[in-house]
Amino acid sequence: MNIRRNYLWLAVVALLVIGLGVWALGRGSRAPFARPAPNSKWTGATAEPDIRVYMNDTGTIQTMKFEKYIEGVVAAEMDPSWPLEALKAQAIVARTFTIEELERTGGVANIHPGADVSTSPEEFQAYNASRVTDTVRRAVAETRGQIITYQNRPIRAWFHSDSGGQTALPDEGLKPSAAAGGPFPYLKSVKVPWVAPDTDWTATFSREEVRSAAARAGKDPGNFTSVTIAKKGPSGRAVTISLGSVAVPAVDLREALGPTRMKSTLLTSLTLSGDTVTMKGKGSGHGVGMSQWGARGMAQAGKTAQDIINYFFSGVKLAKLWS
Repeated sequence: MNIRRNYLWLAVVALLVIGLGVWALGRGSRAPFARPAPNSKWTGATAEPDIRVYMNDTGTIQTMKFEKYIEGVVAAEMDPSWPLEALKAQAIVARTFTIEELERTGGVANIHPGADVSTSPEEFQAYNASRVTDTVRRAVAETRGQIITYQNRPIRAWFHSDSGGQTALPDEGLKPSAAAGGPFPYLKSVKVPWVAPDTDWTATFSREEVRSAAARAGKDPGNFTSVTIAKKGPSGRAVTISLGSVAVPAVDLREALGPTRMKSTLLTSLTLSGDTVTMKGKGSGHGVGMSQWGARGMAQAGKTAQDIINYFFSGVKLAKLWS
């Protein structure tokens, strides 16, 4: 027996095994998606599930395929004429938002028994199947089953219309009940050079309108004679507004005044003249997570949906639930 030759053959076999292992690991590391750890029937689904949608306009529940629901959400939440990559980013964010909410809270079952989600943006997400276009269908199809994860779990995928130039942290842009469950290390305050054409806005309110809104928020200031921004957050947004001697959470005041009038809490000026309160600000929405106008601008600049997601959510990965 030639012992030396046998050792040589063993060495060759060992090298081949190691080489195959490295090759396999390399292929695995290049795989675009990894499944999240299942925590419910939603993240555990390997085939596209059905979803029960409460239709607010009719008060009925419709059962449809999950991706069909996402088409209606994307079409309602973002302009269907926007670039494909922006719509794809919106599809991934909307799908993630839906999965995470269903998994964590059970969706709207407590207010609409038998339903998973609602077409009301106040209750869940906007939905409008009549706005679905071929581009929206393509955006949803090309991101089919994809969600955003952090440490192998779906993220809280918040989004808003226009950041005004800087996104917000959850505890400055959202009500405490909405931002509960943090910290959220994947949500940073980032500069956003892509803003809406009307990002600068001005709104006027009577003193009584503001007093009444503050009272509905549980902070009646009476006949206040001054208004100031008492505290700002890291993004520059107002966190607390003082009406005379009464401090009112800015997010509560915005909700009570109406988010279409007080478009954001990113205030640049706040004054009281006579009986008129004048607010000037930037952006639209709570400012947390993905800016939709930011996504549009990035897509127009040639960025992909994944580039957009990685810009607004730090240290995240994409996972694929179903094919």
